Amino acid sequence: MKVRAVQYVVLLGVAAIFLGPLYWLISAAVKQPAEIYQWPPVWWPDDFTWGNFKLAWEAAPFDRFFVNSTVITVIGTLLKVANAVLTAYAFAYLRFPFKKVLFLLILGAMMVPGHVTLLPNYLTVASLGWINTYAGLIIPGIGSAFATFLMRQHFLTLPGEVTDAAAVDGAGHLRTLWRVVLPMSRPMLVTVVVITAVEEWNNFVWPLIVTNTASMRTLPVGLLILKDEEGLANWGTIMAGTLLVLAPMLLIFLFAQRYIVGGITQGALKG
Repeated sequence: MKVRAVQYVVLLGVAAIFLGPLYWLISAAVKQPAEIYQWPPVWWPDDFTWGNFKLAWEAAPFDRFFVNSTVITVIGTLLKVANAVLTAYAFAYLRFPFKKVLFLLILGAMMVPGHVTLLPNYLTVASLGWINTYAGLIIPGIGSAFATFLMRQHFLTLPGEVTDAAAVDGAGHLRTLWRVVLPMSRPMLVTVVVITAVEEWNNFVWPLIVTNTASMRTLPVGLLILKDEEGLANWGTIMAGTLLVLAPMLLIFLFAQRYIVGGITQGALKG
């Protein structure tokens, strides 16, 4: 019983470390400015101030930021996941020269920091005339070594008899992928989609350097604009804007968490 009690205490401590900042973000978004700076801290606001959200929305063009982030996240996620699925299927089921070498190169790409490719990608996008466009924001990021690795490793755990039976029935590779492999890979596919969507939604550095007008900025860059507008005094408005950016991905994760847990568990059980 003592061991179990210690385990619960440790779990509660870890949960507090992760959930504490999130709770402070949410509570600060509905507090009066005086309550945010008060000591000892005010953990529960005396009077909920919903006007912080209106001030955040009006201080920066958040409506346009939401449109840009939504377009980039939806299209970018679809292209990135489709590319990862097709590439992973090829590495899992097809035979071609230098297959292992090419897969090692993909694994090597996972080790390269993203900032290393910023300058080459920027020069390429600039030469194509894609600065300050959706194409420039989306196309350079449609390749994901991590998503390809996850899907390929999962495809290898699927029973080969199923794909062999599909081949005997005359199904081609695309039909086998669509009708057989993907339905069996739903938990892992949802996991990859959520991870990719969060990555696209939270991307900050690339949209910052490849756009030069407020009409093409995304939400993470919009938070920087909001901070510049409000300074370091009105933290309630800044926290409200941050919560507006955080809420969509948080809701998606809450709805998809059972698939994510299933995908991770399935991968752990099948090795």
